[in-house]
Amino acid sequence: MTKKIQKFLAEQQPATPCLVMDLDLVADNFKKLRNAVPQAGIYYAVKANPAPEILKLLAGMGSCFDVASVNEVEMALSTGVAADRISFGNTIKKKSDIAAAYARGVRLYAFDSAAELEKIADAAPGSRVFCRILTSGANAEWPLSRKFGCDVKMAKELLLEASRRNVVPYGVSFHVGSQQRDPAQWDTAVAEAAWLFRELEQQNVQLTMLNIGGGFPTRYRKSIPTMGAYGAAIDESLRRHFGNRIPDIIVEPGRQMVGNAGIIQTEVVLISKKSEADRKSWVYLDIGKFGGLAETMDEAIQYPIVSERKGAPMPVILAGPTCDSADILYEKADYRLPSDLQIGDKVEIRAAGAYTTTYASVAFNGFEPLKTHCI
Repeated sequence: MTKKIQKFLAEQQPATPCLVMDLDLVADNFKKLRNAVPQAGIYYAVKANPAPEILKLLAGMGSCFDVASVNEVEMALSTGVAADRISFGNTIKKKSDIAAAYARGVRLYAFDSAAELEKIADAAPGSRVFCRILTSGANAEWPLSRKFGCDVKMAKELLLEASRRNVVPYGVSFHVGSQQRDPAQWDTAVAEAAWLFRELEQQNVQLTMLNIGGGFPTRYRKSIPTMGAYGAAIDESLRRHFGNRIPDIIVEPGRQMVGNAGIIQTEVVLISKKSEADRKSWVYLDIGKFGGLAETMDEAIQYPIVSERKGAPMPVILAGPTCDSADILYEKADYRLPSDLQIGDKVEIRAAGAYTTTYASVAFNGFEPLKTHCI
C-alpha cells in the first residue's frame, strides 16, 4: 500500500471492486529491470496490464512492447511508438492477424511450428522470425510449459526452413514460467539456445537475437530474490554459454513491471458457515475468479489480502460472488482474516496489478468488468 493509493481510496471512495495502480511504482520497476539487465531490450508484455496510462508511461521511458493480438498491436501503436518497437510474440496467430499486423508495420514474429512459419512467410514476407523452445517451467508458480515452444532439435529444423523461406531467421526465445522465483532456471534454456546458435552457424544461418522471456516475479506471500540477483544469474549464464559472442537480448516483463503497483479494493458481501462444526468461515467478496482473479486457479498465485480490522486471525475460505461453484479463491491455503470482520467491510488484495483486469469477464452474472484507476 503506497501513500498515493491510500490517499486515493480514502478521498475518492471508488465503487468496488476496483484496481488502483500507482504509476510511480511502475516507473520504478522499469528502472530496476533496466539496471538488472542493462544489455537487454525491454519488451513489456501488454497482456499483463494494458491500461493506456501504463503503456504511455513505459513508451516514454523507452520500452518496446510484446503483443499477442492485433488489438494489442493497436494499443502499443496508440502510445506513439513506431511499429519496429513491437514484437508479435504469440506463437498461435491467425494468418489474417499476421497480415493485419504486417500492414501496420510489425516485422518481428514468434513461431514454434512449421504451420505457423508458413503463415508468417506468406502474410509477412521479409519479416524477422524467432523460434520458441520448450522449457520445463520448474519452480514457476504459474508454469507456461507444453502449450508453447518446441524441442531444440525441431527448432533447428524450423530455423533452417525459415532460411529457405521469404523471412529472416533472427533468433530464439523461451519462457521459464511466470512468477519464477528461482534465478537459476534461465541457465538450461540459455545453454540450449547457445547450442542452437552454434548448430545453425555451421549451416551458414547466423542468428543474432535471444529472447529470454519474462518470468520475473512480484512479491506475493513469499519472499523473492532481488532483480539484481536475476540479472547477475542471467549475465553469468550468457557469458558461460555464449562467451564473447553474446547476441542481442530481449526480455518480456509483465508481472514484474506492474504486479506490485496495483491494489484491488473489494467489499465483503457475506460471511457464513455451512454447519456449526465448521472450523473455517466462508468469506465472499465482490470479486472472484471471473472478475479478474483467474490466477487463483489451483491456488497458484496467492495474493496478500489485508483488512483494517484488528480482531484475532480466523481461518477462512475466500470465494467470489458469482453463481459458479468454481468461483472459490482459496480453500486449501492458510488464509486468515480478523475475527471481527463484518459484511460491508473493505478488504485490500495487494500486488494485484498484473493479470487481473485482462482476465476479468465482460459480464458474467451481469457483473461489470474490473475498473482501473491509474494515479
